[in-house]
Amino acid sequence: MVGGTLPARKVMVVADPSRDSAAALQYALSHVLVENDTLILLHVENPNNSAWKIPFSAIFKRPSNGSAAASQRNPSTFIEGVIGAGGTNVGVEGEGTIDFLEAMKHACAIVYPNLKVQTENMGMDGKDKASVILAQSKAHWVELLIVGQKTTLSNAILGSRRRSLRGLDTAEFLIQNSQCTCVAVQRKAMGGYLLNSKTHKNFWLLA
Repeated sequence: MVGGTLPARKVMVVADPSRDSAAALQYALSHVLVENDTLILLHVENPNNSAWKIPFSAIFKRPSNGSAAASQRNPSTFIEGVIGAGGTNVGVEGEGTIDFLEAMKHACAIVYPNLKVQTENMGMDGKDKASVILAQSKAHWVELLIVGQKTTLSNAILGSRRRSLRGLDTAEFLIQNSQCTCVAVQRKAMGGYLLNSKTHKNFWLLA
């Protein structure tokens, strides 16, 4: 550390047009990233998944006037307004949709104007999603991998007792197999985040 500046890191957020992914980015911006970091937004495209064809306006809201200044005072509060449940069109001049990677990048730029943000759009090429993510995190020398995690009945019941890799969801598989630190993020309706990693299970973090 020189002159009180934290060492720059590479942080990867798994990006897709879902509330889970939006929550992962929200957590990264409000609790993890600083402006000298590099953020990589990685999307692994699954051509068989029709869910990716929905308008992203259901997840991202257009920030109101003056929100950029508010973001400097409280990034977490600002991201609540940009990434959340429902919202207005984020399309350009009346268009109904916008590329979600660009929408995420735009949200990052408003909160941290000097943050280096890269976007990567990868195909699966016959592999599973988790394997592609692991390969890309290794190729980019990522120090922290962040992924949104769905709340499922099996996760709620089994929690940290679920040890076998067989049948694990993508987030759980990444936690167990990533060479860098991997954090799975769930945004809770009552506020805050539920975080899972190799060292922390169901860790509650207030927003």
